[in-house]
Amino acid sequence: MKKEWGGKRYYSLNYFLREKFGEKVFKISLDAGFSCPNRDGTISKGGCIFCSERGSGDFAGSRNFSISSQFEDIKKMMSKKWKKGKYIAYFQAYTNTYAPVNVLREKYEEAIKEDGVVALAIATRPDCLSDEVLNLLEELNNKVYVWVELGLQTINDNTAKIINRGYTLDTFEKALCKLNKKNIDVVVHTIFGLPKETHEDMLNTIKYISTKSIKGIKFHLLHLMKGTPLVKLYENGELNFLEEEEYIDLVTKSIAMLPENMVIHRLTGDSPRELLIGPMWSLKKWEILNSIDRELIKKDLYQGLYFSTK
Repeated sequence: MKKEWGGKRYYSLNYFLREKFGEKVFKISLDAGFSCPNRDGTISKGGCIFCSERGSGDFAGSRNFSISSQFEDIKKMMSKKWKKGKYIAYFQAYTNTYAPVNVLREKYEEAIKEDGVVALAIATRPDCLSDEVLNLLEELNNKVYVWVELGLQTINDNTAKIINRGYTLDTFEKALCKLNKKNIDVVVHTIFGLPKETHEDMLNTIKYISTKSIKGIKFHLLHLMKGTPLVKLYENGELNFLEEEEYIDLVTKSIAMLPENMVIHRLTGDSPRELLIGPMWSLKKWEILNSIDRELIKKDLYQGLYFSTK
């Protein structure tokens, strides 16, 4: 039986937030000035080979300003398009639990004190979740809705080494278990098009995610950006871009594999035009999203259709 979520064949973040809060909710992307153990030498100095100089926070506020100042600036910009709504304070750039707990508390609380904030979203690594950090997140989850975003990207540990992720699947599983025990929702990032991965590898990652206690998922296409270590692989002929049709096919198949209650936060990622080397078709974001909707209708696919715990 086909199910729809506000006219979509998948459980979108917009639908989830409107259902939960009763109105439009916007994300305010923040840069709290943190680093990453995969950049500062604790694990590695290179970072993940696809990650930009801004630690995947290319559309976040500037770390040169306070959290409150960033928040107000972005809020003003958004008010030009949407006159009213609530807000998610989204700590996006770099690793947002990689600091002393007193520093984290100060930054998080500065954000959630802003007028209209109903949720706190924290992007981090599974190897940066100490018991002290988990206790803080649990405490904040009693004040506002909290979710934690983990960059899994792939379940293939061989691919993880190629992309210099810096942790194993086992590390991810342990972090997921700890967050589940604290009743903190987890959103997982996955990337299609990683070096040497087949379509089967990519769909195996989705199959794995679908069977875990994960609240949400973000689909990303691998972007090659200037200044990243990934450029060397591309120049050596070790990276092939996915075609637009391939990506759409993978995403629609993935949607059908996911359980009905998993929120889909995004179906494709963004990259600054001035940094992007390829694939250039990825700049046509709305065209891609519309194509995904059309493909779901054409093939009569919808979220949950092929979900299985086996």
